Amino acid sequence: MYQRLVGKLIYLSDTRPDIAYAVSVITYPVLHFLKGTPGKGILLKKHDYLTLEVYTDADYAGSIVDRRSTSGYCTFLRDNLIT
Repeated sequence: MYQRLVGKLIYLSDTRPDIAYAVSVITYPVLHFLKGTPGKGILLKKHDYLTLEVYTDADYAGSIVDRRSTSGYCTFLRDNLIT
């Protein structure tokens, strides 16, 4: 049950940029917010042409001090940064 909830919240963080930070910090208050705002978010229609671009990069053990890795990603929808 917990894994399904986390999977849904990860999906929502990509499609609902207004709650992306909250998803990384809290769980149940986010669900309460979503229940009260069903009409908000990015509308994705079937007949529209959408361009989705995702960029990612990683630096494995790149820190000289502690050998920690750094990674990141960004997602663009129609030239708009959403995550």
